[in-house]
Amino acid sequence: MTSGLLLYARSRRAPSAAWALLASAALLGAGAAAGAADPRPGVLAVAVAVASTAPGLGGQDAALDRTAAIRWAPLRAAHVLLIAAAVTLVLLAAQTAGREPVTAAFLLRDAAGLTGLAALGAVLLGAEYAWTPVVGWPAVTLFAAPDPAGVGGWLLAPPDGRVAAWTAAALLAAGATAYAAAGPRR
Repeated sequence: MTSGLLLYARSRRAPSAAWALLASAALLGAGAAAGAADPRPGVLAVAVAVASTAPGLGGQDAALDRTAAIRWAPLRAAHVLLIAAAVTLVLLAAQTAGREPVTAAFLLRDAAGLTGLAALGAVLLGAEYAWTPVVGWPAVTLFAAPDPAGVGGWLLAPPDGRVAAWTAAALLAAGATAYAAAGPRR
């Protein structure tokens, strides 16, 4: 079974995603070492990390995936949750170098919501374009500056913001459920 999981990870571009995750961790770590209290570098680091994993939500060959004799729904749901957990843990560890610009709750919420967006992107647009909502929503949030207390600005909301937490949870639930049920668009 271990070799099967390793093959699955390689087919989902896990090694390249791991390198991109480390690069985004370095970005966040540099912001933490500088002592910046601005949450925008944290949002950017989470978006880069999740966007780098988004193409891995689809395999190299959709026809081959369809013929595999495994139950895809639990594996797909675990894949989405693993992305959110890995992004949160690596970025949380990266900011131990200095003053924490963002809290663990902030990182977890943003990673969960953006991972849900990536999963929805894989279902609606295909795995190769699953990164577009992950880049698009933060771009609008960072440059258009919607109200952080509302649904549109949930990425920059304070860690204890209820609307932001519910928005991220809804995105993760919708994305994980849709991706587990349907898989990436062919």
